[in-house]
Formats: sequence, structure tokens, C-alpha cells
Amino acid sequence: MLNISKFISTHVTKRDTSMFAWDIQNNFEELSHSIKNKTVLVIGGAGTIGSSYIRALVKFKPKSLVVVDINENGLTELTRDLRSTEELFVPEEYITYPMNYADPVFYKMFKERKGFDIVANFSAHKHVRSEKDRFSVEALINNNIINAKALLDILEQYPPQRFFCVSTDKAANPVNIMGGSKKIMEDMIMTFSQKYPVTTARFANVAFSNGSLPAGFLERISKGQPISAPKDVTRYFVSPEESGQICLLACILGKSGEIYFPKLKKEQVMTFSDMANKLLNEHGFKVNECNSEQEAIQKSKEITVHYPVYYSDSNTTGEKPYEEFYTAGEEVELDRYKALGVVTNLIPRPMSEINLLLKLLKQAFEDTSTTKADIVKIMKDFLINFDHKEVGKSLDSKM
Repeated sequence: MLNISKFISTHVTKRDTSMFAWDIQNNFEELSHSIKNKTVLVIGGAGTIGSSYIRALVKFKPKSLVVVDINENGLTELTRDLRSTEELFVPEEYITYPMNYADPVFYKMFKERKGFDIVANFSAHKHVRSEKDRFSVEALINNNIINAKALLDILEQYPPQRFFCVSTDKAANPVNIMGGSKKIMEDMIMTFSQKYPVTTARFANVAFSNGSLPAGFLERISKGQPISAPKDVTRYFVSPEESGQICLLACILGKSGEIYFPKLKKEQVMTFSDMANKLLNEHGFKVNECNSEQEAIQKSKEITVHYPVYYSDSNTTGEKPYEEFYTAGEEVELDRYKALGVVTNLIPRPMSEINLLLKLLKQAFEDTSTTKADIVKIMKDFLINFDHKEVGKSLDSKM
């Protein structure tokens, strides 16, 4: 059975230890002081990044841990994993709630507890494929922007000592609605940065995270199905462990209003097709490149040594050919940490602009004649660097 962690360290990140190990050790006392005996709420904690954040956090012995996620099965597995790992501390008060953080029952729970010392929100639509039509876009924006604003409002009533909300590298010069929504989220949380400590982080693809293309490779291999991937899209990758650690460092050590990102090197970039080739080789297969999806499907009926793949150029809406973690107009500090860069001195948008945007979005969603293009225009009017181009084809049209 293939050891995915070893595969990631050998072929993907090319690191034997976490790139954040030194920064964690160097700031161990501050992390311990800020987390030990504190009450913690993690929203979206059953996902890859949220659960990795929890594993990094519990080592510093919080007083209590409440985890909220709509994925009931994911919460069950998180609990089993935490309680089955000897070196992980599980607080005496450990509660998982399978609920949506936008629902009234969440706010009942939150108000009864009168808030938490540390709050981290990982609930988000994270995939470019979430963008299809006005219905999928409304769901995405509701989660990434409107629901996030409601959470920010209740935190103002019960201010935490630390608040973290996850972002994405795709928020830097966004070209897709997901990235644009997270850039709006960044602007929105910055308007609260004078009210309580607020930080966020942009980072690379998390190797083999839930729902990712590499995780899909494993599914295809297990089912004897062909593999499909873009051959022209380059990506940086961090391990699942590293994804939680960067969020922990940003959440606990960050100054309010800052954005964190990993200091990755250009030689660590790879394509999805290259990763697929290495994964197949590790499974003992030779790669058989096909000229179409149909040819790959036909050849998958009899897989022996040669494994059928179909690699093509990216031709779907919102796909960015490369990654970047900050823009030319942002002020960046690279000396504070060994493995972390920091976007600093961001000027918060006026709350009036945020509220107007939310009003326009809600009005658009209530209008049955609203199109996806109408929503994109509203976002472009707010985000001057939102370079969205519609090509009329989504990832749902591909294997």
C-alpha cells in the first residue's frame, strides 16, 4: 500500500520535514502561552486544512475545543483520529457539532457560551469548479462572503483574542469567482481588524486534500479508471500537515490585519500531469498517454502494466495557469519568519463599501432574471483587479 505522506515528501514538496518546523520551534513559548487553557472554536474543522489546524493546535493544550462542520462523517473520523493518536492532546471538553455555521442553532450555541478565546473559520467553497451558473455562484458567495460577514458581526459582540479566516493564493489577482470571493472576504475581515485581532493566510495547493485533483488520482487508480489532468497548469504544493501549521502560525502569531503566505521556491513548482506520472510509477504502472478521453476510457477496460491517461491544455473558465501569493501593490515583509511571508499595512475598505456590496449581491440573488454575468459585474465593480473571463466551459465537462 502506497504511503501518501512519504510520496508527498519525496515527489511533491521534496521536504523531509515541515517547512514550518523551525518557525514553530522558534516561537514555541508564544504559541504555548497563547493557546494553553484557552477556549477554541474551529469552523469547518472536518476538512483537510481545518483538521490539520486542529492537530497542530491541540499539542499546545487548549482548555476546550469545539468543532463545527456540516460533514457529520468527517467529524466522526476526526474524533477517531485524534483519540487514536498517542501524542495528540484532546481537551476534557471536546465537542463536535454537525451543523452549518450560518444556521440559527449555531448562533444559539455561540451566544450561550459567550464566545471563544480563539476562533478559526475554514468553511469555504474552495474549488474553481464551484463556478458554473448563477445558482452555484450564489451558493459560493453565500458561504464565502455573506455567511462570513454574519460571523464577523457576532464576533464583534463577543470579541475573541484571535480570529483567523482561511483565504487562498487565488485571491491575489483573482481570475475566478472563487478567488474573487476570497479577496472580498479578505477586504471584509480587514474592516474588523481594529475591533479584534484578525488574520488570514494564502497558500498553495494542499497535496491530496479532500476533493483535490491528486486525491482524485487515487480514486481513479483504486477503481481502474483513466486519469485526466491539465498539462499546462503549474502549482506549488504544501503537505496537509503544513497547511494546518501555516494557519496556526498566522492565527496565533499574526498581527491584526495581516495576510500570511508560504515562502516557496520556483523549483518546487510542478504540473498535475507530472504528479500523476510519478504516482502511477510508484504504483508500478507505465504511463500510456491517450489522445482523447474516450480513448483513455476504452483502454481502461484492460489495464495491465500500461495505465491510460489523457493530458490536455486547460480550457475552462477561471483556471489560472500559475500561482502567486501577493500583488505588485501590496507591501510584503519577508524577514520576520523563516518560512512565512507577510502582507502588511493593508488599508481596510470602509464598512459602507462592504455593506453596499452585500446589498447588491443579495438584491441580485432575489431577482430571478439575474445572470452569472450580472454577479461577475458586481464583483468587478468592487474588485478593480478582478480579471474574470467567461469561456463557457466548466470543469464539470471534463473527466
